[in-house]
Formats: sequence, structure tokens, C-alpha cells
Amino acid sequence: MHDLVVVGAGPYGLSIAAHAAAAGLDLRVFGRPMASWRDHMPPGMFLKSEPWASNLSDPKRSFGLASYAATRGVEARHGVPLPVGFFAAYGLWFAERAAPPVDERTITSVRPCPGGFRLTAEDGETVLARTVALAIGVMPFIDIPAPLRGLAPEQATHSSHHADLTRFAGQDVTVIGAGQAALETAALLAEQGTTVRVVARSGRLNWNTLPPPRQRPFGQSARAPHTGLGCGWKNWLYAETPGLFRRLPEETRARVFTSALGPAGAWWLRERFEPAVEVRLGESVAAAVPANGRLRLELIANTGRVETLETDHVIAATGFTPGLERLGLLDGELAGSLRTVGPTSAPEASAVFESSHPGLFLAGLLSAPSFGPSMRFVYGASYTAERLVRGVRRRLGAGGGGSGPRVTVRQRRGEGETVPTSAVS
Repeated sequence: MHDLVVVGAGPYGLSIAAHAAAAGLDLRVFGRPMASWRDHMPPGMFLKSEPWASNLSDPKRSFGLASYAATRGVEARHGVPLPVGFFAAYGLWFAERAAPPVDERTITSVRPCPGGFRLTAEDGETVLARTVALAIGVMPFIDIPAPLRGLAPEQATHSSHHADLTRFAGQDVTVIGAGQAALETAALLAEQGTTVRVVARSGRLNWNTLPPPRQRPFGQSARAPHTGLGCGWKNWLYAETPGLFRRLPEETRARVFTSALGPAGAWWLRERFEPAVEVRLGESVAAAVPANGRLRLELIANTGRVETLETDHVIAATGFTPGLERLGLLDGELAGSLRTVGPTSAPEASAVFESSHPGLFLAGLLSAPSFGPSMRFVYGASYTAERLVRGVRRRLGAGGGGSGPRVTVRQRRGEGETVPTSAVS
């Protein structure tokens, strides 16, 4: 029985694995490394967060994004957006050096068993673990507006379903949403010759402004400090004090989770978007009906006015909401037993990211209703990994490990790099 199984190999899963391996835990990691960035974002997209706020976490902080950029002969500079492909490659580089080998199979079931958990892989193999960390990313939690849910994939999709937008060249596409995913998807579509419009229920589009220099006079920094979530003291509190956020009343946490850091486009996207994309503000999709090989949308304005339009395809860039009802891999009885955050269906997490079921730990978006907005971004991975592994060791006991083979990280001779290896403890 392993000390820990990490389910998921994105920034949170890999960071947890790096800290757990350094702690000497008997460890396994499942999932396709950096899958969201490799499989669910089209070429041409860029990171919205600053490079210095996009580091995966290892205990010695040896494998940050700047270190990877140096190996490529480039500089990860403040105020210069990086392609998502570059970030995905960084994650794979990190995985090779800081984390144990990743088993790319998908875990389809997690259920309690005596002494821990029984996990089932996609091919039917079972794995036993004393503790489990769910770092499953955002894909199980996609939000699609109700009028679009019964449509075929040829007619309506979520923005995360597309690693390639070229299938829409020459077509008419309607994008729903007002956040970065919606605006950047629309811009990319327009730039390849697609007729595209954005429909948003908000009355205006919000755009982030060019970030100020990292090094500023003290007075400017004191008024609006830099944080991994943007400038300002409110963002600083979200970014730097997740533990304090967790102490807020449940209803307050749930409200802030749904309202903080609302939809906005990156400053560098605006000049590409505005001349190229039609925008319909203050409107929502009330109905969507297939008609003559196309899709007829009924749009209702905030004023009550109703209009129809025809389009070839709808892309819902409408975000992600964590909830236990969407966690299909958890045993039903286990999922039903977990305590949730206030009025939401998201599981509550302790100060060390442990759910109300002993030994089941949560990371990433799943923990955001407990710890706040930083857990929706890569920036939260360091805080999570350090404390979650501390919680795992506490759950296992002061020794921190079992009696089986342990996954550790050793130094490659002469190369200054680390690679994972197995050693009998």
C-alpha cells in the first residue's frame, strides 16, 4: 500500500509530487502531464498570469519557470506574455526533474478500503494507498449554459474542448462569455477568417491594464503591491493569505469565490480583439434549436427584448464550477459523506487541504471555495503543495512513510539535474 497517490499531473499534481518525493513518501502519480495546456488550449493562446507568478513548486525552488526559460535561451520577463505551449513544455521539464515518473493512465474510481483507499485505473488495475490527493484540474467542472446542454458536439462545445480551432475556418461561430477564454478564443477565430461574435450578459467588457514595473518607488508599491493575482491590497490578501481566507464564514467564502476576480481580458489582447470581433452585450442565450444544418439562437436582453440569430456553432467559454456531483471518480457513498462549503457543493478542506474524510486531500480548483481565488491559478500550487504534504505526513504518522519502496529524487552525476528513481527504504 502506497503512502500517497496523486490523481492528476498538472501544476498542482506535479508540485505535490515534488514535495512528497522530497519528503521520502512511497508515492505514485497518475494522469497525463500538463494535459489542460497540451490538450485543451489551441495554438496562439498566451498565459494571462505573469511568468514570475507561474512557477510550479519544488522544495528547493530549483525548477522555476525562469530556470526553464534560461535553458531555452530566453528570458521570462515581467509584462511579456508567454505562449501556453511554452508553459506546457516547462511543466514537462519540471516533471522530468522534480517529480517521480508519472503513470499516464486515468484513475476512474476512488473508494475507501481498510487502511486507506482502493483506486482503479482505466485498464482495471487497482492500486492501494493510505492517502490520496485529488489534483484533477478543471476539466470535470466545465459549465455550459442550460439551453446548450442537449445539443450535439457538432453544434455546441465548451472552450476547453478545443486544442485546434481550424475546423471553424470560414464558418460563423458565436462565443458565449466575457472572460479571457471567451475573448481570446474569439480573437483567434477572427484571425483565421471565421466570422465570430461574442455574446455576454454583462453590460460591458472589462480589460486588465498594463502591469506596472516590478521595481517601483516605495509609495507606488505600498498603494498597490504586486501579487500573483494582479496589483492591489485585496489581490494581495487573496494571493498571500489563503489560510486567513479559510477562516472566513462559509457563506462569505462561497460569495467571494464566485465574485472575486471576475471576467476580464488581458491588456495585450484588446487591440487584437476590438477591431475584429462583433460584441453583443447585455444578452443571454434563452434557447438554441437546430435549423437547416445550423443553430438558431434565441437571445434575451437584460431589458427583456428577444432576438434570434443563426450560427454554425456555439462555443461556451463559461468557466468551471467545482462540485461533488461532478466528481464521478469518487465512490458515491464517499462523495455523499463529505462536508461542503456553505451553500456550495464543493468539498470543505482543512488547513492542510484534507477533506472531511480522513486521508482524502484536495488541490487546485476543488480547494478554491475553501482557500480562495488563488487556488484557481498556478500561483496557488506552492502554498498547496507545502501544506498538503505536511498534512499527508501528519495523517501517516510522525515517520511519514510506509514500508514499501519509496520514490525519491537523486542527483544526476555531472549534469546538475535531478531525476526520480526508486530505492528500497
